[in-house]
Amino acid sequence: MDGRRCVRAALAEPALLPAGPVWVAAVGKAAASMAQGAREALGGRLAHTLVITRDADSCAALAGHPEVEVMIGGHPVPDERSLACGARLLEWTQALPAAACPLFLISGGASALAEVLVPGVGLADLRSFTQDALRSGVDIAGLNARRIALSQLKGGRLAAQLRGRPALALFISDVPGDAPALIGSGLMGPAPQGEDRVVRRVLAGIADAVAAVAEAGSALGLAVHAPPRRFDDGAVRLAARFAHELMLQPAQLCVWGGESTVTLPEHPGRGGRNQHLALAAARLLAGHAQLLLLAAGTDGSDGVTDSAGALVDADTCARIALAGLDADTCLAGADAARALSASGDLVHTGPTGTNVGDLVLGLKLTPAAAQALGPLRGGPAARML
Repeated sequence: MDGRRCVRAALAEPALLPAGPVWVAAVGKAAASMAQGAREALGGRLAHTLVITRDADSCAALAGHPEVEVMIGGHPVPDERSLACGARLLEWTQALPAAACPLFLISGGASALAEVLVPGVGLADLRSFTQDALRSGVDIAGLNARRIALSQLKGGRLAAQLRGRPALALFISDVPGDAPALIGSGLMGPAPQGEDRVVRRVLAGIADAVAAVAEAGSALGLAVHAPPRRFDDGAVRLAARFAHELMLQPAQLCVWGGESTVTLPEHPGRGGRNQHLALAAARLLAGHAQLLLLAAGTDGSDGVTDSAGALVDADTCARIALAGLDADTCLAGADAARALSASGDLVHTGPTGTNVGDLVLGLKLTPAAAQALGPLRGGPAARML
């Protein structure tokens, strides 16, 4: 699912872009890796690259190239940087040279990272709307649909700025159905009216990630259960479903892909939807020494934390209790990061170069393997990763 690899492979097709200098605008959590893939594929044809992303560290490979312009936006809640990024993206699109071949590289996170608001809506309104939506547990598709109404870029409005000139848009999707009209709230979706000559191609989505994990598990000799349907329910309900499915399935490895939701209390603690799901599942894994469950964001982040998620086992809740905390209390307060940090179960990867949603993996050890492993006193994440 790596953006660098996906874009490089896509641009290996010579007919995809017409001859001439290529101007690239990459927006989203995977923007830097996608832009790097374009550099490797296009070489000297690449005249200018605008990268708008969340993590400055992810742009290290692009440093030192004078034709590369990097801007950092706010995420998950937009801020002043997001408005500056949006203004620059709009200016960049409107000022494309006549001879340039525009290439847009869009991935999840673009919705918050770049914005130009409609008249009458200010940054405070946008931030309040976003925070309320995140607290209410609205799913990604619903949130993006609401964002479109506030924006002069989203819902195909950026594509409309091309005024019918040909362009190519490549996407890494984190939304249900992988529709360009919803990825990044439709930042490069079809123009709402008028001529649209943008060629759009989705390079990767959660189904591809699930299939890749299933293939890797099979190659290790594991029996794999990987249902095709994307999950999209509350984190606690999904935790119960996944834990029971793992217990009842004859498969050794279960793989699910999608995005859960969490409705936050008035004063939430620290965490993210994957940590919340993992902590809820840990309560059900207690006493089942052969079971482990990983819930993680494919982008390497979860909520407003620097963790990708968590890897929990039968002793997670016991380790939390030994640290003087209570799993149920932390769940009720949306404070999963505190509990899972104490138990040693948080997973840290850093930016991964992609963003196709979340993965949940359940592993069922044989009785002999579970006995040989023994209690993981430092937590499975601390010991295995």
